[in-house]
Amino acid sequence: MRVRKQDFLERWKKYFGAAELPVACWYTDDEGAAERAEPPKEHRCFLADLKRIRQGADFRFDLDTIGCSGGRRYLGFSEDIRPNFEYFLSCGIPGVLEGERYKKSPELVMEFEKRSPRFTAPARTIVFKRWDRLGENEDPAVVIFFAPPDVLSGLFTLANFDEADLNGVYCPFCAGCGSIVKYPFLEKDADYRATGISASFCSMYPPGPTFPGRR
Repeated sequence: MRVRKQDFLERWKKYFGAAELPVACWYTDDEGAAERAEPPKEHRCFLADLKRIRQGADFRFDLDTIGCSGGRRYLGFSEDIRPNFEYFLSCGIPGVLEGERYKKSPELVMEFEKRSPRFTAPARTIVFKRWDRLGENEDPAVVIFFAPPDVLSGLFTLANFDEADLNGVYCPFCAGCGSIVKYPFLEKDADYRATGISASFCSMYPPGPTFPGRR
C-alpha cells in the first residue's frame, strides 16, 4: 500500500494543491484496525463523527457507536426504521412530528423505500481513516472525497476517463451516510460499477458535495 499511497499523495498535491485529502473506509472484524469510537451519549448524525476523521483521527464504528438510527441502517448494522418515517421525510404530522420536506408526500416516500436497495454490513465494524493515515497493508474498499466544485469537476472527469457508458457517474437520492457507504459498497460488487456523487442532506450538516469512489 505504501507505494500506491505515496503516489496518490504526490499526484493529489500536483493537481489539486491544498485540497482536503479523501477518507477511506472498509469493513472488518479486526478490533485492532483502529480505535473504537466512543458510544454517543445522545442522538448525533453520523456525518458529524467524520469531522475528526477528516482532521486525521482513525476510528472504528459498530452498531453501538453510531449515534443515529439512520446511520446504523445505512451502514448496514440494523434494519430498524423510525416510526412514521414516511411523514418524517415528507410533510410531517401537525403537532406531532416535524417533516423534513425532502419528498412531496408520505406515499412518495413509501414508494421510494420500496425501490431502495437493502444493504447488510459484511463485518461487525467499519473503519474510517484519512488517506495519508493508511497503513502499508491496508487496502480500503471505498474512498470518499469531500470536494468543492473545482475538485468535484476534476474527479468527475477522471471517473469517466476510462468509461464509454454515459452514466459512469450517478447521484442517487439518499441520506448522506448512505450515499458515502451504502451505495459505494453496493456498486463495488455490481457487474457495472459506477462512481457516485452525493449532494448530501442540507438540513443535517453544512453543505458541500461528496464524491464517494469505489476502489
